[in-house]
Amino acid sequence: MPGNLTLEQLRVAVKAGEIDTVLVAGIDMQGRLVGKRFHAQFFVDGGWEETHCCNYLLAVDMDMTTVQGYASSNWQSGYGDHILKTDMSTLRRVPWLEGTAMVLADTLDHHHNPVPHAPRNILKRQVERANAMGFDAMMATELEFYLFENSYESLRDSNYTGLKAVSAYNEDYHIFQTTKEEGVMRAIRNGLFGAGVAIENSKGEADAGQEEVNYRYSDALDTADNHSIVKHGIKEIAWTKGKSVTFMAKYDHRRAGSSSHCHQSLWTKDGKPAFEDKNDEHGMSQLMKHYIAGQLAYAREMTVFLAPYVNSYKRFTIGMFAPTKAVWSADNRTAGFRVCGAHSKAIRVECRIPGSDVNPYLVCAALLAAGIAGIEQKLALEPEMKGDMYAAGGVREIPKNLREAADLLNGSAMFRAAFGDDVVDHYHHAAQWEISEADRVVTDYEIQRLMERA
Repeated sequence: MPGNLTLEQLRVAVKAGEIDTVLVAGIDMQGRLVGKRFHAQFFVDGGWEETHCCNYLLAVDMDMTTVQGYASSNWQSGYGDHILKTDMSTLRRVPWLEGTAMVLADTLDHHHNPVPHAPRNILKRQVERANAMGFDAMMATELEFYLFENSYESLRDSNYTGLKAVSAYNEDYHIFQTTKEEGVMRAIRNGLFGAGVAIENSKGEADAGQEEVNYRYSDALDTADNHSIVKHGIKEIAWTKGKSVTFMAKYDHRRAGSSSHCHQSLWTKDGKPAFEDKNDEHGMSQLMKHYIAGQLAYAREMTVFLAPYVNSYKRFTIGMFAPTKAVWSADNRTAGFRVCGAHSKAIRVECRIPGSDVNPYLVCAALLAAGIAGIEQKLALEPEMKGDMYAAGGVREIPKNLREAADLLNGSAMFRAAFGDDVVDHYHHAAQWEISEADRVVTDYEIQRLMERA
C-alpha cells in the first residue's frame, strides 16, 4: 500500500490551499527521515523531481557527529553532494502536520547512479536478486516502544531523569490500561492510516508503558518504507501530545526490551506463497527450508544489521522474550527464528533478533541476502530445536556484543559478495565508531558503583 496521493491530486490540493508544505525525505544510516521542507507550489511546479543533500548524511552517527574514516565521505573529498531522487509512488499526506505532504527519496550520486551504501538502495539490490530468481519478497515488521508522560523537552532539561511511563504495570494485551493511553495511541493509528500506512492494530506490550503497533505486510521495500514512516510519525504525534517515546532496544535493564520482529516469505510472480507444502511435517516447502538454513548459517554475520548499537545487545536477556540463540523452532518465542502459520498459505519465518532501534532497510536486506544464499547454496535445514532455548547448551548463540558482531560482519565472504566490499566496510566502520564512543564515555552506572567504593 504505497502512498495515498498522486502528483495530480497534490496539485489540486495545493491550488485549493489544503497543502502548502512537502517533505522530501531520504533515509540515513540509522533509518531516520532526513531531507527538506519544500513550499508546495515550488514542488508541484517542477521541484518534485529531485533535490540535493550533503553526502555526510550517510557518514554521521546518531548525534550527527561528522565521523572520520569513511571512504565515501570525508574532508579529503570535500563533503560533496548526493541527489535525493523522489520516489513518487510514496507521495502521501501527513495528517498530523498541518497542510503537509511527504515523499521518500532514493540517494544517487552526481551521475544519477544509486549510492551503494544508502539503506534504501541496499534493500533494492537484494529485492532485485529475489525478483531475478522469480520471487517477490514479502515482509512485515512489528514495532515496540515505550510511551512516557514526560515531554522530550522536560527530559532533556532533567538530563533524562524522572522518566514516568504512562502505565504503572505490565500492560500486555491490557484493554483497560490501554484505554488510558488512547489520547496518543488513537491519534497514532488514525494519523498513520491517513498517511497511507495500512495500520492493523495497537496493543499494550510486555511491560509498564510499552506499546506495539502493527501494520499490514507488504513487499520488502514498502514494508521498510512504512516502518520508517511509522517510527517517525509515532515520535511526532507523541510530541504533539506533550509525551515522549523511545525506540531504544533496552532503556532500562529492569524492563523488557523493545523488538522489531521481522516476518518473511517469498511469493511466486503469480502471487502464490512459495513457502507452503501441505505434505511436509511443518508445512514448509524445500525452498523455505533452504531460505531458513541460509539465515541460520549467516545469522551471526548479519547481527550488526539486526543490533546496530552497544545498547542493542543488552536486550538479549534470558526470560524477557528476547532471543539469545540463533536457532529455529515452530511457534516458539524463545528461538531466534520462529516458523509461524504452519500448514497454511500464511506460513512464514519470523526473525525475533532485531530490536526497535534498527534501520528496517538493513534488516530486510540482510535477512533476504542470507535467505537467498541458503537457496543458491541449497543449504540443508538443521533439525528443529524444541523446548526452552534459553536453557539449551552447545547451540549457535547471538553475538554477545557489538564488537563480536562487527568482527563477524567484517569477515563475512557472503555479505561482501551480496552487498559489496564498500558497503560492508562502511557499516563495519559505523559499528567500530559506536564501540569506540561507548568505550570512551564514563557512564552513570560506573559513577554510582565506583565513586565511593573503588
